[in-house]
Amino acid sequence: MLINILKNIYRATKLNTTVLSDFLLVNSLSSYGESFVNNSNLSSTTNYLIWVDTQSFKVNIFTGKKSNWKLIKSYSCSIGKPTTPTPKGTFYIGIKGYSFGYSHGYVCYYYSQFKNDYLFHSILYNLDGTIKDGRLGMKISNGCIRLAKVNAKWIYDNVPAKTTVFIN
Repeated sequence: MLINILKNIYRATKLNTTVLSDFLLVNSLSSYGESFVNNSNLSSTTNYLIWVDTQSFKVNIFTGKKSNWKLIKSYSCSIGKPTTPTPKGTFYIGIKGYSFGYSHGYVCYYYSQFKNDYLFHSILYNLDGTIKDGRLGMKISNGCIRLAKVNAKWIYDNVPAKTTVFIN
């Protein structure tokens, strides 16, 4: 049942539609994520924790502390393609910036570094502001984690430097 629920949410997300669900459904999905991170012994020096689940193409954001994390946001994302995979492991939010990519003919907004040149950032936009590549839920990036612009901005605005990022 959970697999079918996740598939329906994934399909709705791909179509940019709203998923209407009852409290029990939302609570069960939240409980799964919380159970996973709380049983994984993950900690953070801030009151935020990010878990990127590369199999479900989700960026999950928690608040709290070790063994008591509460899921507050879950965003669809795209990750690195097989030739340029997103690194897996434990990392930390580093520098942040408004945009990059202009010299390459595109622009990405609201980046938050998690390892060297690997970033959370928006989908790709053309220089005129139109969407160049808005696909989410796929292995298509050069290793960065792409998000909807509003979601990349939320991380940029709210998740502080030194926050733990766990990618599996």
